[in-house]
Amino acid sequence: MAIELFNDGKHICLMFNDLGKGGSDEAVQANQFLIVSDGEGALIDPSGNLTYNNLVLELQKHIPKKQLKYLFASHQDPDIIGALDKWLFSTECQLYVSSLWSRFVPHFCNLNRADGRITGIPDEGMAIHLRDTTVYAVPAHFLHAEGNFQFYDSKSKILFSGDMGASMVDAHEISEPIKTKDEFYAQLHSMSGFHKRYMVSNKVCRFWVNMVRQMEVQMLVPQHGRYLVGEAIPAFLDWIENLQCGVDLFTQEHYRFRLQSRT
Repeated sequence: MAIELFNDGKHICLMFNDLGKGGSDEAVQANQFLIVSDGEGALIDPSGNLTYNNLVLELQKHIPKKQLKYLFASHQDPDIIGALDKWLFSTECQLYVSSLWSRFVPHFCNLNRADGRITGIPDEGMAIHLRDTTVYAVPAHFLHAEGNFQFYDSKSKILFSGDMGASMVDAHEISEPIKTKDEFYAQLHSMSGFHKRYMVSNKVCRFWVNMVRQMEVQMLVPQHGRYLVGEAIPAFLDWIENLQCGVDLFTQEHYRFRLQSRT
């Protein structure tokens, strides 16, 4: 079932949070997103083979596959774009992904299926027009991938934030957004460990926060877990701005060769 994030009758943003059910219980929960603007569609982080069949069924309730114009991938991980071969085979979509990964993601595909179908996003980002809106590829490098982008829909004012803001929760917990500062801090136990390990450093977190504070963001919608609205957004920005993470937390003790006896 789709979660409707925005709908003005002409422009719709949908979130799918439970399409991986029936797959491996060990697979990380992942959200997928569909923007339909005046009859033209874009999928953001459409995920891998565990979700592909269910996502196609849900997609066709809202737009014919032939009207799907773009795939947007925040980075190259399999939970982002692992089913690329199937999408390129069954649609005429163009994939937008960091230029850093544009020569790596064809390894998800058979034969020459990716030839001419991938647009590399430059490090500074770019604007992509979709009928009644413009989707901006927003730099989010090292959060967590080396070449990483988030996608901002100028019509709905939604920032599809990839791994930033992610929470490690079950799909059934995701139907409602995190709205208040108190609710954000109550959810922090499901976010803290993930951000400490997957975000590269406090330095890039601060750069990202400085950028987002200059944007008009009505919703911050990550690829994992619950999304944020209202006062939960500045609460998250304040927290991540001061978080020590990634290489900040590593010492020489993490780089020791430890000889172990064979069993």
